[in-house]
Amino acid sequence: MAKKTVCIVGAGPSGLVAAKTLLHDPRARGRFRVTVFEPQQRVGGLWPSSTADAGGLVHPQMLANQSRSTVQFSDLAWEDEAAEFPRAWQVGQYLQRYHDRYLGSREDADVRLGWRVVRTERTAGRWQVWTREEDGGDGSDAERSSTFDYLIVASGFFGAPAMPAGIRAEDATVPVVHSSEYRSLATLFGRDAAVSRASTVSAEPTASPSSPSTILVVGGQFSGVEIAGTIANHLSSAAHSPGPNSLPQAASSYSVQHLIQRPSWIFPLYTSPIPNIVNPPFLPFDLNSYNVRKRPRPLVNTQGHIPVETARMVHRLFQNILGTDQSEYGAAVAMRGDDLLDSPPYLGVSDTYLEHVRAGRISVSRGRLASLDGTTAVISSSEGGAGGQEESQSEEKFPVAVVVLATGFSPATSLSFLPDEVKTALSFDATSSREPVALAFHGCCHPDVAGLAFVGFYRSPYWGVMEMQARVATALLVSDADADAAATEMPSDGRPWYPDTSTGWPALGEALAADGSIKRTLALRNDARASQFPMGDYMYLMGVFGEALGLERQEDEDEDGDVGEDCPVIVTPAHYVVEGDDGSSREAALSRRHTATVVRGGLTQAQFVARAVFRSLLGCWRLERDLVSALPSHPSGRFVGTAEFRLRATTEDGRKRAEGEEQKDEEPSEEMDEYLYVEDGTFTATSGLSFRATRRYVWRYNPATDRLSVWFVRTDDAQRADYLFHELSFGGPTATETEPWRATAGHLCIDDYYDVRYDFAFVAVNLRDWRVRYAVRGPKKDYTIDGTYRR
Repeated sequence: MAKKTVCIVGAGPSGLVAAKTLLHDPRARGRFRVTVFEPQQRVGGLWPSSTADAGGLVHPQMLANQSRSTVQFSDLAWEDEAAEFPRAWQVGQYLQRYHDRYLGSREDADVRLGWRVVRTERTAGRWQVWTREEDGGDGSDAERSSTFDYLIVASGFFGAPAMPAGIRAEDATVPVVHSSEYRSLATLFGRDAAVSRASTVSAEPTASPSSPSTILVVGGQFSGVEIAGTIANHLSSAAHSPGPNSLPQAASSYSVQHLIQRPSWIFPLYTSPIPNIVNPPFLPFDLNSYNVRKRPRPLVNTQGHIPVETARMVHRLFQNILGTDQSEYGAAVAMRGDDLLDSPPYLGVSDTYLEHVRAGRISVSRGRLASLDGTTAVISSSEGGAGGQEESQSEEKFPVAVVVLATGFSPATSLSFLPDEVKTALSFDATSSREPVALAFHGCCHPDVAGLAFVGFYRSPYWGVMEMQARVATALLVSDADADAAATEMPSDGRPWYPDTSTGWPALGEALAADGSIKRTLALRNDARASQFPMGDYMYLMGVFGEALGLERQEDEDEDGDVGEDCPVIVTPAHYVVEGDDGSSREAALSRRHTATVVRGGLTQAQFVARAVFRSLLGCWRLERDLVSALPSHPSGRFVGTAEFRLRATTEDGRKRAEGEEQKDEEPSEEMDEYLYVEDGTFTATSGLSFRATRRYVWRYNPATDRLSVWFVRTDDAQRADYLFHELSFGGPTATETEPWRATAGHLCIDDYYDVRYDFAFVAVNLRDWRVRYAVRGPKKDYTIDGTYRR
């Protein structure tokens, strides 16, 4: 029997998993020959494959906002040493490994890089596909045509950057960029990305003191929160790192103005399954979110149209998880008021955004960008409108140095190759950023368009759902090939093109017949109460797909480990495995074992507590410290002042010095795992003498060891670390829920020993207060220090 041919548009995660599933599923093995067209010169789609791959829509150093347990396919485990939250370039390398393992050496898989699908046509029961070579070849724009039995759309939902209506970059005399273009402050201001902080060329500010210093970020959802936080991180690092400044003005003079239409709940990367105690355990926030043990059965879809009572309930849930309504950070981000709490909740993910808002590095305002004129941004906002009154419009003008548009993407261009009659059948709407097409069975296909399947074409697709959609697509194509009854034209009798039943997937036909996804999608298209991600109920989708495909969630015998019967039951791609799929069972078992290890570590071994502490230290604290000395050389007294943790990129100062290597200036790191600690205040001795006192340290977090450390600074450069003071060691969970997390440390200063003890008390994800005590004993020192830090 001749193999059926399949054209897959796109070699990102969706396209790769679609091709792999068609070729390796035991019920499809040997049945298909796949050709994947990818316009880029690499696989991975959005995901760059190296730190130097900066030409795509995703910054190579961007952190994934889901952990590696979620950002994976069931049949390829991450390397043991991979970070819990991988960076974009690491995700790209994962996808390259996936390609190499499952597609790279197969004769029935042809991945054509640098080729774009430009148009298609459904004719005589097959798909005619025209492609054009990108950036190469003979320099011509000649199109080539091929014919396939089936077409799978895996072109990705992020088609092209979306621009606000009426905004033209040419109207501004300052840089105007889309958030997907941001890579660094140097490139943001139009400077060479290779400019080093240590360079003496153009090292000093060149703009006049009166030049605008506001970086305007437009857009308040995921990408807006992320990019505003990232730019603020980079500004903080530029201001507080060693070496001269390479920006047009002093780094400390810049700030971010974040223009939003409504505030979002801001989640850090690690949250707690038990937030209402002072010593909460921590896990990656997606693992806490995907604990199916907490969900009532049967699972129902919690996304889509959100009634008021549901919105209120979810707002309360988010506030409980975060331990705050965010009002402490600023009125513009506060989650208060009936209008807001009645509306469907939105969320963003950032470890640093809210603390930058509290510190004033990010100022948040509500409104819309109306226009740009030279160096001026015009912001319009609405007021009033309550009690039947008309809303009043107001405008505000202010100077800007740069405009960053975090206004999302248009998915319409990702479907530009489909013929008009197919778009009509799909109820295509080019203006819809959330629901551009109406597809059956949770985004997999359409009953009226024969031989066409979709994988990953919805807003914010999950990797597990992409894999499930690839399995559905495989089942449909196998069933259609078995029936050998592909329609020559679009069905006209109201019957779907795929068979009612399939011997390989006995439950799928009934699930397809009962599906109401198309009607639901069309109803949500203009629904003011639609959720942020209408297909965002991951656990529900995984459960529905699993039932339709005959896949049960797999559990390992030791999954609960020593956590007990309340151990979270996490939903990941690796918990749904097709038996007999090449190598998938072993890889899935490795992934499940990693997830179980993470859960046990977080719940029983204080793993990620140091990470949670480090994140929550950012910003300014009120410090009160008592010193009691038994020796006159160290007077007793009390210090009152502030302590500020200034975020910056990781430096190598002190580390190589400790290893006996020559210390050299380093290129700035992308890792934000370091603080310059600066305290300033007044010390009043018991004798009555009072004087100003300052102190500096460098605090570091090592994600590889999950350890915090404190370093002395150099006497000749107070921004550089000199040598290690001490490293914090966290014990296991404390005896009661009212006792704070405790850490110990020690330091030998010649013959004098510092015995250091820390207490960290949390409110959900944030430190409420913390305490550090030193007992210093030796021939030259005999004193105790007891300091308490509060916001």
